[in-house]
Amino acid sequence: MAADARPYHAGREGSIGRRIALISMSVGVVLSMAKILIGAHASSASVVSDGMEAAGDVLASAIVYAGLWLASKPPDKEHPYGHGRYETLAGLGVGGMLLIAGSAISWHSLTHLNDRNHHLASFALYPLIAAVVIKTALAAVKFRAGKSIGSTALEADGWHDITDLVSTLVALIAVALALTHPLIAGAADRAGGLIIGGIIFFMSVQVVRRTVGQLLDTMPEPSKMAEIRKVALAVPGAMGIEKCFARRTGLKYHVDLHLEVDPEMTVRESHQIAADVRNSVKERLPWVADVLVHVEPAALPQHDVDERLALERADGE
Repeated sequence: MAADARPYHAGREGSIGRRIALISMSVGVVLSMAKILIGAHASSASVVSDGMEAAGDVLASAIVYAGLWLASKPPDKEHPYGHGRYETLAGLGVGGMLLIAGSAISWHSLTHLNDRNHHLASFALYPLIAAVVIKTALAAVKFRAGKSIGSTALEADGWHDITDLVSTLVALIAVALALTHPLIAGAADRAGGLIIGGIIFFMSVQVVRRTVGQLLDTMPEPSKMAEIRKVALAVPGAMGIEKCFARRTGLKYHVDLHLEVDPEMTVRESHQIAADVRNSVKERLPWVADVLVHVEPAALPQHDVDERLALERADGE
């Protein structure tokens, strides 16, 4: 027997994530165009390359926006648990983009180690300085919101902003060196590119590993499972928990819980306890979308069994 369960779908949380992704896309379009146009006019390969990487950020934000929009769709007959996995797939897509970007930057740097920068105009620094300020703010907002609503895709996009910030800082140093020491600017730029490529590659592996774990229904950390058990056992009538599983479906977790109750109580009474456990877990743990409670008979201590047998014999006499 199981308590009634109504599937969860991302509503307000998904809306917040979509707004942030949309703002990020708009800012990214402006930044990437500014870097590419100003970098080309100032004869700066570093600024143009950074502009191309910023254009990749726009695509990443578009993937996140699409994932959060699809995840916000309500459950239907074919998807009774909702569409939250689209958000996880979006995070996987961003991780894949980071992987490709890191590999491409590393390869390009290796094949152009001996290149030297030409004479650069000082205004090449302007879009880079602006990008550092804006990307720092965007990454902070995405990390905070992603943690608040439990969005893997939004956190992955925040890491993408960090990688873009690192590449922008390296481009900023390269342009500054080119303006002051033109002979070493090219080598410094390519060495920085190798470092950036390695950082991006490492971050992409972490993002992909985390999202693949969610797609494989990896259990949450033990502390979260302990919270579920603690809340469930605090409900009057809950005598024990035989099994407890949880899997992430988008922004929140779905829980399967085998609850032990007094085997002598009626079906109606045990069903009410199961409903109370479900409601209590959902109310006290906001990261839980829904709970499916299976009721199991608890094993009574031997002295209770002996007492009940004695009472039954007495009644029979």
